[in-house]
Amino acid sequence: MGKLNSFIFSSLRNVKRDYSTSAVVIGLIATLVSYAGPLLIVFQAAKVAHLSEDIVSSWIWAISFGSGLTCILLSLWFKAPIITAFSTPGAVLLVSSWSTYSYSEAIGAFIVSAVIMTILGMTGLFSSIMKKIPPSITTAMLAGILLHFGISVFTSLGKLPVVIIPMLVFYLLSKRLIPRYAVIVSLMAGLFTAYLGHELHFQHVHFQLVSPIFTAPSFSLNALIGIGIPLCIVTMASQNAPGISVLRADGYETPASPLITATGLSSLFFASFGSHGINLAAITAAICTGKEAHANPDKRYIAGISCGMFYLIFGLFGATIASLFNAFPQELIVGIAGIALFGSLSSSLSVSMQGEKKEIALITFLVTASGVSMFGIGSAFWGLIAGLFVDWILFGRFRIIGFTQQKEEIKG
Repeated sequence: MGKLNSFIFSSLRNVKRDYSTSAVVIGLIATLVSYAGPLLIVFQAAKVAHLSEDIVSSWIWAISFGSGLTCILLSLWFKAPIITAFSTPGAVLLVSSWSTYSYSEAIGAFIVSAVIMTILGMTGLFSSIMKKIPPSITTAMLAGILLHFGISVFTSLGKLPVVIIPMLVFYLLSKRLIPRYAVIVSLMAGLFTAYLGHELHFQHVHFQLVSPIFTAPSFSLNALIGIGIPLCIVTMASQNAPGISVLRADGYETPASPLITATGLSSLFFASFGSHGINLAAITAAICTGKEAHANPDKRYIAGISCGMFYLIFGLFGATIASLFNAFPQELIVGIAGIALFGSLSSSLSVSMQGEKKEIALITFLVTASGVSMFGIGSAFWGLIAGLFVDWILFGRFRIIGFTQQKEEIKG
């Protein structure tokens, strides 16, 4: 108990000392981005499963609190911006798979998936795999993931130029004059111009506290095969692997095993309330790990705490989140997300193309950016596989018709 009290008081002192407005706002932006698109997939999956409004509200509460608590605790513990989120590819999987199973069977599958993820984290197996992947591949994969968001800024410009152009102009001016607050100024410019253009619609927003609903699981082999195992695979491959890559790209060598273990345990605890899975974030993590949060990397963990706090606040109003996001033009959310990721995208591209493995990085980047999806697994995983395969061909050791060639022989 004494150690716990010491940790709490020490953490409070550190937060007070390292607090910055830029990190808090970046945390808010990351939370908004977490909800903006993925939450629509959650509603779509709920419609497929014919879930009641109360169950959906409990689901949103569960994924929000599961993400928020892990964000806060992990960021405090490791003093790094550890951003977690609910599984987006997992929600996509549910859209196509859930109609066959009852809600309680799905809960059982969520629990099994969470147990597997926890075991992978506790045994260190996931960490061992990540250590064997060359940095050029992971940074190229990250760049491929982020490319879409950078491009979306300019596609949004064509749809709502009166909002996006001022955001870009004020971002660039702030990068020159007050770089630490560039994203904040851009967001303020976007909100102000959206208000002037009558693009903000708060009249339909209503506030109502959520009531979490516990559901006892039922276990079936069909649900395990149809939901549980695929959910674990897509979450580990499409979310946790890129999430670790984001941290590594910005210089955070946080051990992977405790992060995976914590998200697995969080998934397990909140599964009976509707959570389909909590995992490391990639896109929103990249928003918080860059210089926009703070010039000093050691103080960016405040963005992780901020993100977690906003998760908790939004989770309390699970029934009203959709109406809140409908108040903002979609182009504004897409635009600020892309602008906040400019720094991470440029640094990822730069790092991945250094050294002798440019071809490997290029192919990883292109496959990831293509958006290709097979067997329910997204392009981030296939970009990773493509990079490893090309690395093996060009630099690895392989056997052809009875003789072995190595890197030096290939070059010769």
